[in-house]
Amino acid sequence: MNGADMLCDVLLTNGVDVCFANPGTSEMHFVAALDRKPQMRCVLGLSEGVVTGAADGYARMADKPAATLLHTGPGLANGLANLHNARRARTPMVNVVGDHATYHLQHDAPLTSDIEGLARPMSHWVGRIAGPTDVRAKTEEAYVEALMRRGVSTLILPADAAWGEVRPETHSPAALPARPAISTDALAAAAAALRGSRRAVIILAGRALRADALEAAGRISAATGAALFSQTSDRTERGAGRVAAQPVPYNVDQAVQALREFEVAICIGGRQPVGFFAYPGKPSTMLPPECEVIQLAGHENDLAEALRALAAEIGVRQDAPFVPNRFTQREIAAPTGPLNADSISVAVARALPEGAIICEESITSGGRLTALSPGLVPHDHIPLTGGAIGEGIPLAVGAGIACPDRKVVAMQADGSGMYTVQGLWTQARENLDVVTVILANRAYAILQGEMRNVGVNDFGRNARRMLDLDSPELDWCSLARGLGVDAARADTMEQFTDLFEAAVSRKGPFLIEARI
Repeated sequence: MNGADMLCDVLLTNGVDVCFANPGTSEMHFVAALDRKPQMRCVLGLSEGVVTGAADGYARMADKPAATLLHTGPGLANGLANLHNARRARTPMVNVVGDHATYHLQHDAPLTSDIEGLARPMSHWVGRIAGPTDVRAKTEEAYVEALMRRGVSTLILPADAAWGEVRPETHSPAALPARPAISTDALAAAAAALRGSRRAVIILAGRALRADALEAAGRISAATGAALFSQTSDRTERGAGRVAAQPVPYNVDQAVQALREFEVAICIGGRQPVGFFAYPGKPSTMLPPECEVIQLAGHENDLAEALRALAAEIGVRQDAPFVPNRFTQREIAAPTGPLNADSISVAVARALPEGAIICEESITSGGRLTALSPGLVPHDHIPLTGGAIGEGIPLAVGAGIACPDRKVVAMQADGSGMYTVQGLWTQARENLDVVTVILANRAYAILQGEMRNVGVNDFGRNARRMLDLDSPELDWCSLARGLGVDAARADTMEQFTDLFEAAVSRKGPFLIEARI
């Protein structure tokens, strides 16, 4: 066997059995090895942004890493934007990046590049395989680091390490160390704050937004009166019977207003909220300047256990009452009037099936879906985390691969959807159960809003030509059909309602272009 076979065996032994790929010449030995391993599901993406975004969506729903296969430095570079989003989501992932044979690097061939330099800003761990006998140890290290850091591992595979011969070995899963314990001092400080008279808020992120962790947070909130807020995270388990945490608003003024009353903040899974961007005369952090911030647990900790420990520290029993979300989905009135972000979100909320996965890159067109979500059937929400647009369609690909028995609903803005529209082809090829709703406002509306945020309200010709998408207009139905996905257009609320209800009742990929 060769080094590429060894790499595949190590991945499979550790449960990494999906590889999202866009390979090139340097990776052909790895492709041949994958061909010898039918246990590995190989999913082709027509651009590297689809590959890395799909691996992100897969891991968020499967709770285990996928592998990617990328071609040298330029291939990695093409996927960096969605690796940035994965890094912000703390998504475990093992990127395999092919490189020239070690002895060939000295000749500076056209595809030679600084792969480590490209990978490091978007990875939590970067390693290079020295030779075929180094493959097992380095691959195991990449896997362990991806899980323990909850992040992106980038493993560089030189071609001669892939084709070099190695001895067959018996494999066993890599041993994972215990997760670090939370600070006893931070635990005591958080408990004292909750027992005191100051107005307290618990700010949740990451895996603290899973149902079991939210339930523990709900018990603490019910017992102490502490408010629950959430930050943008990899995956939130939402819906009736669960506990809702109020999202920290994106808008700086709204976020400052929402958090203005709190005197102490306990952060679990992330740091204190900060503005997405800086604006003249506005703060960078959203909490009041005098608010005490207690960092109780980070992504590296077991966040559900941290919340249970906090509950125990203040005397809240594991069977203590909490306030679950009430089921209100059947009470939502059918939307009427013009087709817009609000009416679309209401229609989606009314028809959302139980267990659905919402992949959201709606940007400015999210409408009322977040506000309605606590009363809907239980479902998962996986959003754009790092602000690098072009991940919604790939996230839906990964979620569909991870959870083939669950309906995936992708709420996708039109401008950002064009970054990785190739992901529709992968949806068709893999016959994924994904409904993609294109919110077609024919503009980079988020940037129009940001222009207004910096005081520019009148757009001239140059600004309009950089922010509008209407000359020529995008034809999403033609684009989808050309990539193998059936599609239809909605210009009225009635058309959209009929199309969406039909789409969630059938299997397979379907796209709705909602012209708002």
